[in-house]
Amino acid sequence: QVQLVESGGGLVQAGGSLRLSCAASGSIFGINTMGWYRQAPGKQRGLVAAITRGGITNYAESVKGRFNISRDNAKNTVYLQMIMNSLKPEDTAVYYCNAQGTYGSTYWGQGTQVTVSS
Repeated sequence: QVQLVESGGGLVQAGGSLRLSCAASGSIFGINTMGWYRQAPGKQRGLVAAITRGGITNYAESVKGRFNISRDNAKNTVYLQMIMNSLKPEDTAVYYCNAQGTYGSTYWGQGTQVTVSS
C-alpha cells in the first residue's frame, strides 16, 4: 500500500502562484509515475501534470509554461511538488496527488482545494 499526503493549495488572486506538495510513503519501491489531477465542480477529473521515476514530464496543454512538476525519490518517501504560476480563475479545482504502482495499482491523495479569484 502507498499513502499519499498532500499539502499546499489555498486561495490566490489571478496571476499569483501556489505550490502543491505530496509525500508518498509505504510501498514506494513500486511507484513509477506520479502526478497531479484536478476536478472542478461539474467536470471530470483530468490530468494536470505527471512525472515518471526517471524524470520525464507531461503537462496538460492548458498549464504548459505555467506549472512545473518535480519529484524527489528519497529512501523511504517520494516527494512530489508542483509550482503553479500565473494562475487563472479556470485553474480553480480540487487537486489530487496520484501515484501509479506495480500491476496497475493506483493511489490517490485526499485532495486539496485551489481557488483563484479574478
